Amino acid sequence: MFKLLVLSCLLAFALPSLAEDSDGDGVGDLIGITQQLPYLKEIGITATWLSPIFTSPMADFGYDVADLKGIDPIFGTMEDFEALLARAKELDIKIILDFVPNHTSDECDWFIRSAAGEEEYKDFYVWHTGKVVNGIRQPPTNWLSVFRGSMWTWNEQRQAYYLHQFHAKQPDLNYRNPKVVEAMKDVLRFWLRKGAYGFRIDAVPHVYEIPADADGNWPDEPRNEAVSDPEDYTYLQHIYTTDQPETLELVYAFRDVIEEIDAELGGDDRVLLTEAYSPLEVLMQYYGNGTHLGSQIPFNFELLAKISYSSDAYHYSELIHNWLDNMPEGQVANWVFGNHDQSRIGSRLGADRIDACNMIIMGLPGVSVTYQGEEMGMTDVWISWEDTVDPQACQSNEQEFERLTRDPVRTPFQWSDEVNAGFSNASITWLPVASNYKLVNVKRERGIALSHLNVYKQLRALRDEPTLKQGDVSVTAIGPNVLAFKRSLAGYKSYITLININDDVESINLDSVFTSITTQLQYVVVNDKSVRRKK
Repeated sequence: MFKLLVLSCLLAFALPSLAEDSDGDGVGDLIGITQQLPYLKEIGITATWLSPIFTSPMADFGYDVADLKGIDPIFGTMEDFEALLARAKELDIKIILDFVPNHTSDECDWFIRSAAGEEEYKDFYVWHTGKVVNGIRQPPTNWLSVFRGSMWTWNEQRQAYYLHQFHAKQPDLNYRNPKVVEAMKDVLRFWLRKGAYGFRIDAVPHVYEIPADADGNWPDEPRNEAVSDPEDYTYLQHIYTTDQPETLELVYAFRDVIEEIDAELGGDDRVLLTEAYSPLEVLMQYYGNGTHLGSQIPFNFELLAKISYSSDAYHYSELIHNWLDNMPEGQVANWVFGNHDQSRIGSRLGADRIDACNMIIMGLPGVSVTYQGEEMGMTDVWISWEDTVDPQACQSNEQEFERLTRDPVRTPFQWSDEVNAGFSNASITWLPVASNYKLVNVKRERGIALSHLNVYKQLRALRDEPTLKQGDVSVTAIGPNVLAFKRSLAGYKSYITLININDDVESINLDSVFTSITTQLQYVVVNDKSVRRKK
């Protein structure tokens, strides 16, 4: 059974930015992470997920993996990773790796052999010779890449197109070949035996496409009439290239590997976290189907993807209930307000809602997920077209890049008011440091009683209370401006969280909202906007 109490607070690392840069190249590394693990312990993190650390040409910052069992030199060595695991074990912090099943780099040995037509590897990727129209060879379908343009790129050596749902340097693996499934399961075993606690599985909905017909062809995807740019991913409705039913079966197969290694090595249960922006009814199947176990943590992006600046308390309540009310019995919820692909809380929802969002993810039952820097209120950093490095933006143009770029949310972590926010002594960091780093940094906020960081730490400490670990929850909107939820457990104190989403002062009669309210109420966590103070 999944041990919720072991993994209650998860922090997501974007490795190039959070770890200190130990070697002065402007990029975070494994030694830097190891040096800063005590900070994670300080803020109560029980597990941390690292962005990809594997050998890569870095066309997409490590999500284009060339050697699935190697460490990229930019981040360190295998010995550095082993030292990280050892230090994390001392601090009782679990290390979770980023697993990229959909594709490899085109510099991966598998792809090189596949392009050469070697028998063992020729069907490791998705290939097609294309179609000839008016004497001109064209891609086999109209499918569009997430990174713009055709999903198909011609390979001269193979004399065929290969499929890539993302960058052209990220060819898609062919999971309809059982050898690919077994090869990737072996990668999971390798890292689990090294000591990784589990995996965040990247871009899961893209792993399968609809099966080819008897002639080896696929249908075109229908238009999305709301979008006029024919190069944009959203120009099509991706009914044939995402959320195919076989995807769930693959997740269940990966969970079998987790169970296998749990039995082999013992200790705490290892975990799978699946990244999918999919319909709710699909996401619930990621947990399992009653016969097969699935992901213990299918990422809950309801709040991240659907809450906007104009959302009212009713909307917050509805989205929270969406997950709690539909989750299979016996499973564990998770709560996410930020990640490495979306604008930061303070920029997306307003700086005055940073503490409120942290109160929500920390106060609700289940696993709370924090993206690096959200605990202290980092905000997006404007990055010019000239400084943009995100391939999703770089493959667009100077007029479109700001809509597509993910660089503003990935900037270096702000440790202190020293040069480069204490992140690196390099003259140039891999992305520019925020201009406000002298005001927003760990060192300064440690000394301010009601800083975002200290409010976060208080919320985390409160999660050790039995009521917050095991108690029931009641969630409601009190009018359009106030979200309220109560955690209760027989024999223990109850906790009520009240969040004013907007600016006006609100007066609430709690007796009209929750039953069995004592007259002896005590404030345990407030932020600097509250007129109340802890007693």
